[in-house]
Amino acid sequence: MHVHDLETTFQDKIDNEIRIEPKDWMPEKYRQTLIRQISQHAHSEIVGMLPEGNWISRAPSLRRKAILLAKVQDEAGHGLYLYSAAETLGISREEMYDQLHTGKAKYSSIFNYPTLTWADVGAIGWLVDGAAIMNQVPLCRTSYGPYARAMVRVCKEESFHQRQGFEALLHLSRGTEDQKKMCQDAIDRWWWPSVMMFGPSDDESPNTALSMKWRIKRFTNDELRQKFVDVCAEQVKILGMTLPDPDLKWNEEKGHYDFGKINWEEFWNVVSGNGPCNKQRLDTRKKAWENGAWVREAATAHAEKRKAKEAVQAA
Repeated sequence: MHVHDLETTFQDKIDNEIRIEPKDWMPEKYRQTLIRQISQHAHSEIVGMLPEGNWISRAPSLRRKAILLAKVQDEAGHGLYLYSAAETLGISREEMYDQLHTGKAKYSSIFNYPTLTWADVGAIGWLVDGAAIMNQVPLCRTSYGPYARAMVRVCKEESFHQRQGFEALLHLSRGTEDQKKMCQDAIDRWWWPSVMMFGPSDDESPNTALSMKWRIKRFTNDELRQKFVDVCAEQVKILGMTLPDPDLKWNEEKGHYDFGKINWEEFWNVVSGNGPCNKQRLDTRKKAWENGAWVREAATAHAEKRKAKEAVQAA
């Protein structure tokens, strides 16, 4: 079949909401776009364990420790589902890890900010996971089958994480003056990085148009960002806290909240490796990979030994 016909058939499937599966023909650009997006998503889940893992041993109660431990464990699982989905596109997990460790592949810029207090763990749950859910729920209907199916479970667990984070902040917001200050301080520091999580504005985003045509994405960055701001502007009232944006106000005519100007210079600076914790996060991941080499070697040796034993028995 001619490439033009293949492309027409491919686009027809997408337009008719028929999922693309690993063995189906797909344009190389579609494959590469998915590899970039899914691996970036997987890396974000794995690197995202680090700022929170930092607080497991220091969480204020046994209940909070158990909740946080379960959450970090969930994130490891999300990374594994996503690496598996990306592998169906013909890239190996080792290659994806190498791209992360060498800085070739990115992960969400949000995870390059430090967690300074216990309240930060709540703010990550409410704001960071809240932004992630806005991005990820539409991905349950993305055009690539393995990615869409992986996202169903991820979204269920992420929505639980978001509720946990909000509940932790709610607890602090009803506590002592110091706890209230801690809660407000965490919201102040995490708000703008969370708003930036949706990526550059539509007119600055090189991949949005094609991703929308191929239904990898269902909404643009700016549409999702607006939805996120609208939700958080109402939820923050329940906490009795404020969002650090003097320009935030309800616009009756638009039916949305107006919000202030984003500091894109900071965003690109963090993306390009100059955030507060970029070096620390990557060094930790590289160290984990190197220190785990003996486990991978032992597992391979065991598998080969077992294979040889089975071969002897079969003979």
